[in-house]
Amino acid sequence: MKVISWNLLRLTGAGIKDVAALIEQHRPDLLLLQEATGELAELPAQVGGYFFREPMDGRVYGLAAWSPHPLAPPYALPLPVSQLPGRVPPRVAQIVQLGSVTFANVHLSHGQLLNRWQLAHIANALAGPAAVVGDYNAIGPIKLTGFKDVGPRQPTHSPTNIISFRLDRCMARGLRCSYARVLSRGPSDHHPIGLDLHVLPEIWIADESRTAYVARRKLRDGVERWARAVSDAPNRIRVRQMLFDTLDLKSRMGKRGMTKRQRPAPASNREPALQRCENRARLEMR
Repeated sequence: MKVISWNLLRLTGAGIKDVAALIEQHRPDLLLLQEATGELAELPAQVGGYFFREPMDGRVYGLAAWSPHPLAPPYALPLPVSQLPGRVPPRVAQIVQLGSVTFANVHLSHGQLLNRWQLAHIANALAGPAAVVGDYNAIGPIKLTGFKDVGPRQPTHSPTNIISFRLDRCMARGLRCSYARVLSRGPSDHHPIGLDLHVLPEIWIADESRTAYVARRKLRDGVERWARAVSDAPNRIRVRQMLFDTLDLKSRMGKRGMTKRQRPAPASNREPALQRCENRARLEMR
């Protein structure tokens, strides 16, 4: 599926005509918008599709999602807030379900510790294949358990002509990104980012309490073999111990004969014990 995210720059940036032009040019399956104002409610009248907007408390803008495909009404996930005096109104993430994938449309806080905390909160609230997409307001690398940064690596935000930042990102779980690019900025101070995302097959591990998502076929086959080996490990250990016991018995009997310098015991006396060990090993391997 093709996904585009764009921070519009409220009031003075991109408007409904710019968003409609972006849709006509790139034809996304899902468009996620930040700093979206009320005028965008008229978007379906211009380009069709389905549109949902989530206002943010104390602001003239909010988060919005558009798709040519039917969408279940998204919901707002409240995010952690700063406890410092003078903090801005609380932020939310807009949770959108498209097919089997859950998207979190975000415009995170500027505090670098706070926005990492908000990301962890979002990740814990999402199940299955998921992506957190939008304006992270984050500088530097981000570590999020189970998620991979699949967005473009180029700068996306240019507040001045001197320095640019990579603020618009996508962290994904259970998804493969075949193509990520930064699109033309237009009248906003943020570039849109475009992503081609594909759902990865699931692999249930051992007791079915954990799930792995593996992209490459050869690697996926290897993980499946590893999962089977893990589940069969107790049986394999018992079989190996039985084989070691058998070899140890043969070795001790051979050393005993050499020490006493006696003729080897008749095969008929040794066969029952060795045969019992070998039979037990064969049964364990079945």
